[in-house]
Amino acid sequence: MEARDLIYTATFSPESLHVLFQAFDGAWTELAGDVGGNLESVEAARSELAEIVLDLAKGGPIEGDRLKADAVLSYRLMHN
Repeated sequence: MEARDLIYTATFSPESLHVLFQAFDGAWTELAGDVGGNLESVEAARSELAEIVLDLAKGGPIEGDRLKADAVLSYRLMHN
């Protein structure tokens, strides 16, 4: 399943989904250069980031900038 589909199928309100997508896209923009160009690596990293965003959102509150920053930090901590 593609990363954005993971978020789309989660049980959040439409407003929250909008914030989740913005946080995911912003986080991916920051992290994409860290992943490399291999398609499998990119898809795996995007899926992992989507799971991180969803896990963080479940803990609430759903605030876009904070969610994005926390997702980037979590991903980088897992990969250092």
